[in-house]
Amino acid sequence: MAQFKSHKLSFFMVHISMKTPKQFVYKRVYRRILDAILQQILKPGEKVPSARALAKEMGVSRGTVEEGYALLKAEGYLEAKGQAGTVVSHQLLTPTKGNSPTPSSQFNLEINHSDILPFHLGIPALDAFPINTWSRISARCARNTHKSSLAYPPTCGLPDLRVAISQYLQLYRGVQCHPAQVFITSGYVNSIRWITSVLLKTQSHIGIEDPGYPLTRQVLASSGFHPEPIPVDDEGLALPDNSKVKALIVTPAHQSPTCVSLSLQRRQMLLNWAVSNQSWIIEDDYDGEYRHTGQPLPALKSLDTHDRVIYSGTFSKVLFPSLRVAYIVVPPSQVFQFEQCAELFTGNVSTFTQNCILTFMQEGHFPRHIQRMRKLYRERRELTSELFTKMLGHKLSIEPQPGGMHMIARLNNPKCDDLALSRQMMKAGLFAQALSQCSSKPTHPSLILGFTNIRTTEECHSLIGRLSQFL
Repeated sequence: MAQFKSHKLSFFMVHISMKTPKQFVYKRVYRRILDAILQQILKPGEKVPSARALAKEMGVSRGTVEEGYALLKAEGYLEAKGQAGTVVSHQLLTPTKGNSPTPSSQFNLEINHSDILPFHLGIPALDAFPINTWSRISARCARNTHKSSLAYPPTCGLPDLRVAISQYLQLYRGVQCHPAQVFITSGYVNSIRWITSVLLKTQSHIGIEDPGYPLTRQVLASSGFHPEPIPVDDEGLALPDNSKVKALIVTPAHQSPTCVSLSLQRRQMLLNWAVSNQSWIIEDDYDGEYRHTGQPLPALKSLDTHDRVIYSGTFSKVLFPSLRVAYIVVPPSQVFQFEQCAELFTGNVSTFTQNCILTFMQEGHFPRHIQRMRKLYRERRELTSELFTKMLGHKLSIEPQPGGMHMIARLNNPKCDDLALSRQMMKAGLFAQALSQCSSKPTHPSLILGFTNIRTTEECHSLIGRLSQFL
């Protein structure tokens, strides 16, 4: 409907039987529009549908809709603007009390997702993303859209993008794979659910890192699996001592959240365990490209000679999160099984988005961007760590780590409640995650803080000043 394209129209567009008496129909028109205004779905100054368009959608006469509008105008909710149409009255600064209850106490639709809280986790340095290059590529892909691109996207992913990813993994992550082994997904949750549904039976026990990424436990539990905490030490994930464990989910490059790297000896032990137990290892290489000391470590998958590792990567950490694009690499023996259920898990990423990523990779922007970010993150972490130690060294210490996109601030007071502290910070507009939230056992109170979007010394000084009042 050209005259009213907003999704808000669906709030009050309902089918009304032609057998309903006219006076009740216009009152229902009145009620629908009024509820939308009172619940602030329609706000002051916003245009309402034309009487003709609304009448057509509802299957009633135009005069019926005009009667409902006339009543709303008489009560001051609507005002006519001539050729501009009818809009919600500008005099309505606040919703009227005593009518329809507003859902604002239950739902918050005014969250500004463009605002990134200081210390936010998992957000790359968006100020350093080559937005102009991406915009040019996006515009070119839009202009070159073919009729075939308007149909449903390939269930396993755009073939050329699967080729580009397999080439990148072989050159930069040491993972040798055929493009047919690469499957495009819509994010980490989608990847984990697809992998576990194909390889494991429901109610299977799956080992997870402890401390580890909290979302992993939630995803597995909601899918009918039993997450089993496996301790993490200075060498990374330990060998599971539970014989029921049929798979492990591990972050070998930079363990989340401790950022320790899985040692070579421990990698070999985990691979041997998977072979001897005929179990699976799911490698989450979410930020493996970012190592602050030396060269990035090769993926665990690169050491897998028995096809027991499923590799999971994402573009959220190396490009930007709103892409919602990730990928998995499965063993050759499992390609057919993953293809069989592809329609249940993929097809969520548009062909246009995949084409943009493909062009970005084919033109060489992808590896160059990662190299720039690796250097930038090293500098920003050194800056943040140095100032934290200088200004708050008497209250906390920054744990050394080889890489990653966040740091661990270990509180000097062992009696401090890191969870309560993180909640106080969140209320004050500072993002923080308590280490205790990531572990099933007691941990030394610590805060997990992202540093990727701390740009200057002045900004870091200001953030430390705001943080210090809570310590």
